[in-house]
Amino acid sequence: MRPQLIRRYFGLVALALSAGAPPALAMDALPASTANAMAQAVSPQAIAEYRRKLKEYQAARAAFEQVAEPYWTAIAEKRRGRNAKRRERQAITLDDYVLTQPPLYDGPKRPVDPEPDDKPRERKPLPVVADFLQAAAAHFQFSPQRPASEVEFKRAYGRVALASGLTREQIVRVYSFETGGTGNHDMQSGLSASRPGSRAISTAVGYNQLLTTNTVSLLAEQGHDIVKALTERAAGLSGPARKAMDHKLAVLKRMVAFTRSVPVQWSEHEKLANTPQGWGVHAMVLDIDVGPLLQTHKLLTSVLFARAKGYTRPLSAAELEMMNLTGDSTGLDMVTMPQAMRERVPTANFFQRGGYERNPVAIRHNTVAKLLAITDERMDVNSTKPGAKELAAAF
Repeated sequence: MRPQLIRRYFGLVALALSAGAPPALAMDALPASTANAMAQAVSPQAIAEYRRKLKEYQAARAAFEQVAEPYWTAIAEKRRGRNAKRRERQAITLDDYVLTQPPLYDGPKRPVDPEPDDKPRERKPLPVVADFLQAAAAHFQFSPQRPASEVEFKRAYGRVALASGLTREQIVRVYSFETGGTGNHDMQSGLSASRPGSRAISTAVGYNQLLTTNTVSLLAEQGHDIVKALTERAAGLSGPARKAMDHKLAVLKRMVAFTRSVPVQWSEHEKLANTPQGWGVHAMVLDIDVGPLLQTHKLLTSVLFARAKGYTRPLSAAELEMMNLTGDSTGLDMVTMPQAMRERVPTANFFQRGGYERNPVAIRHNTVAKLLAITDERMDVNSTKPGAKELAAAF
């Protein structure tokens, strides 16, 4: 299952949380000999000034930690308490949340060391679509069947999503939020043809921005249904089309077996997703037959989870997006909250500390009501963009 916390909210293309490392200092990229020469040229006064500022920074951070650590400990304790009450089917009240806003550090920044390390930092690049395709060919002898046009993929996705019980509004508005209203089926988070030199900031691909771990988890949990759907489709084919579908089914079954080789836990699926075989599995997101099913199941599992927990009211697109991004349990915590509580409960209750402090959107829109409102607002704006209009017309 997806982890029950906000992993990547508002740092991907649509304001999703980015858990990436801070940018390396410019001097880190210099050759060691050049860095050494620059370090030797640093004056004693500059070193003394750096040490003074570092001491000030460390004192300010220590003072901040005296306040911040108890706050986030309370957040974790309240979360455990809510989970226990839900297991006992007890009502959740305002007392089950921390109702004050978290402290935010506003002291001096950590100063830049004028004596850089001799050894430059190495950042392992994230795999991109080309890597997923190469891995699929190498490990599964498979190349996804790509659409003849983007609208073909949108139509396929629309048919599958509607047949599953999702609504047109949910489908289009979630797409609008996740892709900014312009994304293609092979769009990867952070990459854009209009921004030369752009870099991937995650492995998220497609209309609902599936991470490699999402794809592995979906095949492990929903693989049987996806195989069944393709088997039924194969029954109506003949000739070369049937042969191609049979090969795709054989590959899909191998991929499902691979994803089920570990316990059904997000942490275990994440390990598989970070292997070349896991990259190859992720290439299925691009396939015209399997991709729409994976994109649909990513949303459908949240809808079914809510129903299983007794929440029968239709989810708004913004509510579904909360579950899509935060994990079903955490998202349902927000979705089932009455409006009066939404107005008072800080968003910090649904974050790990590191994620919250890196997320300016959650900090600015710091209650559940405000977070849902900004999500709806972005959906409104992005639904008017070309990709969203094309998806809406595909129905």
